[in-house]
Amino acid sequence: MTYATRDMQDADSHIFETPDFYVPFMSEAVKAKREFLYAGSSGFTAEDFGQMTAHHGDAAFVAAREPELMQRKLWEAWGAFDKHERPKALDLLGFKRQIVYDSFLRLQLRQYEQGDDMDFLYGLAEAHVRAMLDFCSEDERLIAAGYVPLADPARSVKAMKFALESGCKAVTMAVDCPRRHSPSHEALEPMWAMAAEAGVPVMYHLGGGRKPSPAFSVTGRRVDKGYAGGDGSFTSVEYLAAPLPFIETLNVLIIDGVLDRHPSLQIGVVEYGANWAPGWMRFLDSAMSAYRKAEERLQLLSMPLSDYVRRQVKFAPFHFEDTGWIIKQAGAEVVLFSSDYPHKEGGRDPIGRFETSMQAAGVTEAEKEQFYTGNFDVLMGGPAPEPARRAADKAA
Repeated sequence: MTYATRDMQDADSHIFETPDFYVPFMSEAVKAKREFLYAGSSGFTAEDFGQMTAHHGDAAFVAAREPELMQRKLWEAWGAFDKHERPKALDLLGFKRQIVYDSFLRLQLRQYEQGDDMDFLYGLAEAHVRAMLDFCSEDERLIAAGYVPLADPARSVKAMKFALESGCKAVTMAVDCPRRHSPSHEALEPMWAMAAEAGVPVMYHLGGGRKPSPAFSVTGRRVDKGYAGGDGSFTSVEYLAAPLPFIETLNVLIIDGVLDRHPSLQIGVVEYGANWAPGWMRFLDSAMSAYRKAEERLQLLSMPLSDYVRRQVKFAPFHFEDTGWIIKQAGAEVVLFSSDYPHKEGGRDPIGRFETSMQAAGVTEAEKEQFYTGNFDVLMGGPAPEPARRAADKAA
């Protein structure tokens, strides 16, 4: 039996990188400047890696991998960092396709985007693309999400071309606004056009945006610590603030016409939650109502702002959010299933939590199908091709 109980496609899963994971894919110039992989806000150390992997060869640990598939997290999970093991783990998970993200490097790439060393930034992004594609090369069900920086528009166009030509079927970006221009700047137009034409979605993932000011935790009282679930330490305040920079970015992509000019461009929103999405969609329409007479950019748009969300944006709710309510309020076309395997915040039984919420809200079977697999097909530009190995099995 598989963990999946029906046709399901997973919009969010991860590798959990070893300390030297990216080194073989770096140029010599990037190697010379690289920092320790777990530096910054990840909350993990090289010692953590050593402790959590020391028993991976033990017979008892190996024997329990299958029954403990959803209980083991981070480096202890099956296929978390070994590309040869990941297809076996995916067989047990039972998902038809699974988008795979890094756990650590995008946190650092996002910081480098706010700096001045563009050679290092774009060189490291290329190493990220190569490494993710190599990890996912073991199985056609695994979809590598490469990284495209936005700090230098001319280089960003080249970075998108590199990611697509290298074989990425999804790309991720920082949600923070670049230092000197908007994500909707006209010089980035060829980049958005390439993604749209290729049918490759742009995925915004937690860790790609600024955190709340640390001053918010200076209260004169006890400071509650977050848990290191995979994307760094995460507290309730950080959970609530996480979508704010993303909202700013998507606001300009919609209002400045990027989604209007590229109707096939799909946007995925992962680990930013989704309980806030229905109200934000209403907020968008109130902005258009209030400002359309004064702003030409709004007059040029062909639809209400929330309709661009319904057509081109997909959210992956956390398992602890009220997914059924989100579907009923925002529409079944805007939600995606995700497991977050093997991060802690994915939970031990996300399917069970999603099912409970949807049953309580009266979600129909057709709406569930959209959530679990249909919207994923739209996001990826179409259903999964018949896997070569399975086609060969049928022929035999």
